[in-house]
Amino acid sequence: MDNIFIIAEAGVNHNGDLDLAYELIDAAVNAKADAVKFQTFKAELVMSRFAKKATYQKENLGTNESQLEMVKKLELKFDDFRKLKDYCDTKNIQFLTTPFDYESADFVDDLINLFKIPSGEITNFPFLKHLARKGKPIILSTGMCNLGEVENAINTIKSCSPSIDAQHPPLTLLHCTSNYPTSYDDVNLTVINTLRSAFGLPVGYSDHTMGICVPIAAAAMGATVIEKHFTLDRTMEGPDQKASLEPDELSAMVVSIRNIELAMGDGIKQSVIRENEIKQVARRSIVAASEIENSSIITEDMLAIKRPGNGIGPEHLSHIIGMTIRHNKALDEVLQWQDFKQHE
Repeated sequence: MDNIFIIAEAGVNHNGDLDLAYELIDAAVNAKADAVKFQTFKAELVMSRFAKKATYQKENLGTNESQLEMVKKLELKFDDFRKLKDYCDTKNIQFLTTPFDYESADFVDDLINLFKIPSGEITNFPFLKHLARKGKPIILSTGMCNLGEVENAINTIKSCSPSIDAQHPPLTLLHCTSNYPTSYDDVNLTVINTLRSAFGLPVGYSDHTMGICVPIAAAAMGATVIEKHFTLDRTMEGPDQKASLEPDELSAMVVSIRNIELAMGDGIKQSVIRENEIKQVARRSIVAASEIENSSIITEDMLAIKRPGNGIGPEHLSHIIGMTIRHNKALDEVLQWQDFKQHE
């Protein structure tokens, strides 16, 4: 099984400050995430001046500004993203950034090796086509969607593939609930199985719950990608800070997911090497219930079933009834197959 691809979602938690963005990369590196992801946009190309803030944004930042005014303060310059990409390269972590407009998509095309499409764009078919034509792998979040909307987005992406193979560019779906933070009763984690069954595509999970238990559960359900927002400090100003992990929590999530990967195994039910000692201690063998003399014909009353498990197993009890012993046996002595003159 391939390793789960863990994306540390920095998003706009840098608050438009390049130095904070560098610190976020360092935190993602220290947590051993596979990738750190930002958001690239020109605010005026994404939202109109009439767009209102979401309730959680109002609660976190107040109501005195529009969504456009809020997001404008969270922009980084295009050249900043080149610097962040170079910094990620020196830190040996994959740089990702989600573009929200055509100009940003064309710019980041040279900086990233896959496109992450956010849930809000899933019905933006012109934009989906624009990204799909670039021929790179795509990770598509499916928050706020029903199954039909996911299907329409998939078909739109596949229709623009530069390859005759419908799986190129490779497409991964992310189950997601677009609420910040998401309550546990809105997660509906079994949708991972629904999406996998419906579309035959790899399915991951983008998490907005508080804490780390849900992404860990998603890993156990076979999610191929886990995405989680993180910040340097949840008390910082910003729309996404309060619903993000802090660095130590991000590290704990990564460690837990890697442990789950090891624990999932290969699905073959068999004894493992490290069980062998316990197997001999915990299982039972057929032993002499009393002293048994050489050449005795074994009857059931001569036998008992006791620990340890390093002799003939009790499942063979009926097989040795009537066999002839070839050695004297003491009380409680474990019987072995070589103790008999014949095997039946």
